[in-house]
Amino acid sequence: MLFLRLFPSLVPLTFSLILPHSPPQPLLLILPLFFLSLQSSLVLSPIFIQFLSSSSYSLSLPFFSSFKYFYLSVFLQLFLSLRTMRWYTRRRSRTVCLSLVVASLSLHLLLTVLSRSIYQNHCDTPSPRQTHLHTLRALVDTNYTSRMSDNHASYAKTPPGTRKVNSSHMDSNGPQKMSEKDAVTTKMAVKVGHGHKEEGPVDSLTMTERVGKFGSMGIKPMGSGMSKLEALFSHPLYNMPTPPIHEDDWLLKVKPKGKARETSTQMWVSDSDIGDDSAHWNRSSDSHPPWLRFHLGISRWQLYPHLDPNMAPLAQQLSTHRIVSAVQKSGGTQLKLVMSFPNYGQAILKPMKQERDEETNFNLYYFSDFERHNAEIAAFHLDRVLGYRRIPPAVGRLVDVVTEIKDITTDHKLARTFFTSPVNNVCFYGQCSYYCSTEHAVCGRPQNLEASLAMMLPDTSLATRRSWRSPWKRSYSRSKLAVWEKDPDYCDTVKKTPPYNKGTRLVDLIDMTILDFLMGNMDRHHYETFDKFGNNTFLLHLDNGRAFGRHSTDEPSILTPLEQCCRIRRSTLLHLRLLSLPQYRLSDVMRDSLSHDPLFSVAPLLSELHLSALDRRLVTVLQTVSRCQERQRSRHGEGDDDVIYDDVTDYETLVKHVTPAG
Repeated sequence: MLFLRLFPSLVPLTFSLILPHSPPQPLLLILPLFFLSLQSSLVLSPIFIQFLSSSSYSLSLPFFSSFKYFYLSVFLQLFLSLRTMRWYTRRRSRTVCLSLVVASLSLHLLLTVLSRSIYQNHCDTPSPRQTHLHTLRALVDTNYTSRMSDNHASYAKTPPGTRKVNSSHMDSNGPQKMSEKDAVTTKMAVKVGHGHKEEGPVDSLTMTERVGKFGSMGIKPMGSGMSKLEALFSHPLYNMPTPPIHEDDWLLKVKPKGKARETSTQMWVSDSDIGDDSAHWNRSSDSHPPWLRFHLGISRWQLYPHLDPNMAPLAQQLSTHRIVSAVQKSGGTQLKLVMSFPNYGQAILKPMKQERDEETNFNLYYFSDFERHNAEIAAFHLDRVLGYRRIPPAVGRLVDVVTEIKDITTDHKLARTFFTSPVNNVCFYGQCSYYCSTEHAVCGRPQNLEASLAMMLPDTSLATRRSWRSPWKRSYSRSKLAVWEKDPDYCDTVKKTPPYNKGTRLVDLIDMTILDFLMGNMDRHHYETFDKFGNNTFLLHLDNGRAFGRHSTDEPSILTPLEQCCRIRRSTLLHLRLLSLPQYRLSDVMRDSLSHDPLFSVAPLLSELHLSALDRRLVTVLQTVSRCQERQRSRHGEGDDDVIYDDVTDYETLVKHVTPAG
């Protein structure tokens, strides 16, 4: 750099020695101007680099000082050049010319010393919110990032019609929590932006830093000392006393087997006594991994109990534990992967296909829609808020496409579908019926991929499941209508058909109908039950990837079973009425619940438009029930209410806590 600084002065010195005493006049004019422009570029370039890379765009004192010395040098360079021309034209002695050049060289040395600090000053670390903005935009949708105000308390106090999310609001946990989220997001963005790859397996601590620690994901207190979600789950309706569960009502048992009877050691075996190798875990919960505790907690009535303490460690496993295997799940119409963990747990992965605020194309039929990863997560939370607990736990996770799928997969068909996009994102598409091609590939950014991981149910060799065709299944045709779409009295036929002619199967189906209507899921063609429990059990609400596709419109045909049958559980109706009250508003409770998911640190899982649609659709369900009750009273007077299936023993006590909406 010093040589480059002296170069403009050394060259005139050389030319002064070799040029004749009377060179042509144009040459005398061009040479000083040329070396003057060279000196300008050498001085100005580092100054402007420092100016453009500074974290703030204010001009500092060193900047002005640099220009002061530069202008002085330019002036002296021009002055000496003109004087040199005059001396040449007057045919003065070479000694005088050399003296002037030496003076110019001295001035350049002085300028080099004075401006040396400009080259040695290190640029300050840029602010992540400014210099990495392009990287953050590449990783997440900025529309959602700007909506992360996280001030749920003030939002809940605002009327629904006037709610606006301000990105300048602080997180409800205070500045420290907000800075932690920003640090996590920025760390991911820097890694993605620079194209760094993670070497080796991703341990739980690394993944925890990427998606947020579950230890801080407890229910957040609000102004009253209790969040709406906590207040809801503390309500008597959610804590009704339940009869003890008999031994035959558990899906899986821990019982003695073989010689273990003599030593009182117990094994985990299936109820059917199939001769599979048993895992050496006993009934003590301390010896069970979270996924096994979840399996052993499945009963005849629900997948997991209310306020299950196993939910937190189970969610942590799904979001942070190392993945040791990834293979494509057989069957289904779209891409799904089976992910395995070191403790033998397994989960279903559904990758991110489209942005959260992107609505389903209105020209697409319901059976051609994308499956959304955030829909699986939101469906689990909505199912729990409604008090059903019939959807397996689902958690969001940022998955490394290379180290957590490509490098560890043993599925050769899946491995052949990986490629690198023109913008250097790692993509794959697998093999399936719909959207498994290079045109619909799943791509990381450049390697990080948002996905949902849903806990898998016990293997069918341990607990067989039966698939039932829904009586209100759609035709899945572009031109034909299903029978129920043409016959308004279709439910009368269903009520006479087993298993809907007795027990709770019909109201179980109505529960599923209400869930599907609230989240806009038109793709409920089948449902499943555990074969062990026969017809006297709950319905599994599986495969909800096509939910939450549209928020601007509702699909009233989803509610047809409720409209035609006019039958609903009393407990379900009480839950719906409770969620329509301002202090337990469904949208606010869902927002609070979804904020505990790891992917919330990247962006909210449901947009505000989807949350508002939940409130709107809840009113529609309650209005439908009211119309059914009015029709029943008009036909049979004020006698017994045939609309309500009474499954609440202490109704008189609960009704005091629940006021109907409107």
